[in-house]
Amino acid sequence: MAYPEHTSIADAIKRYHLPESHRVKWSRNRKANVVRAVHDDALSFREARDLYLLSQSEFEQWEQQFGVSDQRARSLEVA
Repeated sequence: MAYPEHTSIADAIKRYHLPESHRVKWSRNRKANVVRAVHDDALSFREARDLYLLSQSEFEQWEQQFGVSDQRARSLEVA
């Protein structure tokens, strides 16, 4: 669980305007919201993967599309 104990996955979905299931048209905004939620630790990658049927490579493509993967790699190098 990536989010704080007092927060549920439903709260994270509402706060980040995430779809409730994988059965949606994946617009640019929806992809960006999922990437942002994972990077803000509101949702773990595992939860996003299970909820939206994402593969690791698909999520990495979304990260690259929104310029987040390089930022994450740099933050991991510093830590």
